[in-house]
Amino acid sequence: MEDDHPDLPWPLSGADPLRDEVLAAYADPQRGHHGTRHLREVLAHLDTLSQHETTYDRTPVLLAAWFHDAVYDGERDAEERSATWAEEALPAFADAATVAEVVRLVRLTEHHRPEEGDANGAALSDADLAILAAPPERYDAYVAAVRTEYAHLPDEVFNKGRADVLRALSSKPRLFHTAYGAAHWEAAARPNLAREIEALEATG
Repeated sequence: MEDDHPDLPWPLSGADPLRDEVLAAYADPQRGHHGTRHLREVLAHLDTLSQHETTYDRTPVLLAAWFHDAVYDGERDAEERSATWAEEALPAFADAATVAEVVRLVRLTEHHRPEEGDANGAALSDADLAILAAPPERYDAYVAAVRTEYAHLPDEVFNKGRADVLRALSSKPRLFHTAYGAAHWEAAARPNLAREIEALEATG
């Protein structure tokens, strides 16, 4: 496993077995959007933010990126269960303050509403939501991949739940909380959200 994705930044030395365990969770073939590609993209977006003068604490933010969808099965409380995994697994490799920050950040990805001045939360939230600003073809592939993760739900149930999530996101004054995200991702994301909500409402 350790040679499968050598380019994915993992900030803990001596914890490769844990990294491989988390990576195996993302590689579960039952996953759609929330698989290894998503992890890779979130880490790449964090790198982009870092390269454009977005400051954040690298170790806890990268660890939170790894753990934020470590549990994802289409059921409730996935973020909380992911946070619990981090809370239980990381103390052997990181100090208590780092573990607490990772757990806080993983929980934040449930709503993507970092407080003003929360640089770590803003960076992780923006990196996670950057898919919303993808070109239409990539965005449509993302939407289809999300649907496969909820194949156990009938269309009317999924469509309502998905529309509720998207409306909650759309109601935010800002989707993106870093200067780079606001400047480069906000304008592209809004039309994608509006288009998907319109499609869901048309079928609901």
